[in-house]
Parts: sequence; structure tokens; C-alpha cells
Amino acid sequence: MFRLDGKTALVTGASGGIGSAIAKTLHAQGAKVVLSGTREAVIRELAEELGEGAFYAAANLSEPSEADALIAKAEDVAGAPLDILVNNAGLTRDTLALRMKDEDWNQVLNVDLAAPFRLCRATLKGMLRRRAGRIVNIASVIGTTGNAGQANYAAAKAGMVGMSKSLAQEAGSRGVTVNVVAPGFIVTPMTDVLPDAQKEKLLSSIPLARLGQPEDVASAVLYLASDEARWVTGATLHVNGGMVMA
Repeated sequence: MFRLDGKTALVTGASGGIGSAIAKTLHAQGAKVVLSGTREAVIRELAEELGEGAFYAAANLSEPSEADALIAKAEDVAGAPLDILVNNAGLTRDTLALRMKDEDWNQVLNVDLAAPFRLCRATLKGMLRRRAGRIVNIASVIGTTGNAGQANYAAAKAGMVGMSKSLAQEAGSRGVTVNVVAPGFIVTPMTDVLPDAQKEKLLSSIPLARLGQPEDVASAVLYLASDEARWVTGATLHVNGGMVMA
């Protein structure tokens, strides 16, 4: 089950912990994988580590022209049309709303919502023509709960859910599915340095009593990218240890 032999995938934000785990998981299941990110040296090294069937295509998604061009670039380096798009790239610019500058709002909405839309729009052209495809957009538990100091990020991630539902309705009749994975708190360098008291408070809000691993998110993406999820579209799969049961 969940094999991806003969499929080609693009994973954005592949230089980070979650993105690299997604790329490794899809590749292990037989997919050709194109890694994208702003840190070319990192994605090149990961592609070399994965070996045959792994490629890279650097892009700065804060630049609309680079987002518009990435799908064609990825298909060129892989030598095949995309079957799977994973929109994982994102950034944060956290501060309370009263202190948030327009550029902080615009930058997060541009990278976390507008760029994924551009990539979806570009890849849907081929997927609809071929009557097959999988789009998996990575949102966040914050898009469901909100979080003080993250009005921009919460808006972008909530917007991604609404966008995905709309695209799922537009593309479903052509065999293309569009779904969302919404991670909770995942083990990262940022969570590693949290004070013990803050970690204990965080863990007390998670019924499974641990932070998630990047591989937990990657497994959810794998399912939604596979043929086994062919009758699932417009869904949001919450991967948060029970922190939010939506």
C-alpha cells in the first residue's frame, strides 16, 4: 500500500525538518522527488543523499515570478510532469497585531498563501488535462485555533484550508484531489530550546502527551498523495496528537 512508483512529486520548503521528512518518505515509496527551497546547498545535499530519482530546484517563493515558474522548472529537472504537489514552504513574522507592520502581514500572506495558490494554479493545468493528480497543502493547528502574536500566520493557514476546499470542488471531476494536512507542535530546534515549564504546559494540552515528529506529518502526506486516498478530497487531516479535535 501507499506505493508511488512512476509518480513525480514536488515538495516546497524541503530544506526544513518537515519538508525533508516528506521528501524522504515520498522517495522511499518510489516517487521521483523534486526538492525546492531557498537554501540551494541544503536541498542539493539532500538530493544527493537520496540518490537516483531525487532532484532539486531552488526558488524564492516570496517572488511571484519564481513561484509562477517553479512548476515548469521542477518538471524540467525531473523530466516528467508532476503527479503530486506538496505546498509545505512557509514563514512566520510574529508580533502582536497592534505592533504588526504591513510588511509583516504582507510577507506572511504572500509566502504562506499566495505562493501556494500560484503553484496550485500552475500545476492544475497539467493535472486537469491528464485527469489525475494530488495536491497536499500543509496548514497548521494555528489556522484552526488562532494564536496571540500570529494573526498573519493564522490567517494564511486558515485561508489555505478554504482555498483547498474550493480547488477540490473545481478539480474533482477531473480526478484531481486537493487536501490539507494541519500539523500541531512538531519537534524542531525552536521547541528544543523551550523552558521546561513551558514544555510541560504544552504537553499537558496534548492528549497523546508528546510533541509530533516530522515523520508523523510525512506519513499523513504520503496517504493523501497515494492512490489509496483517491476518494478523499477537500479534507483537512489534523496531525496534532489530539490537541485540537476538529
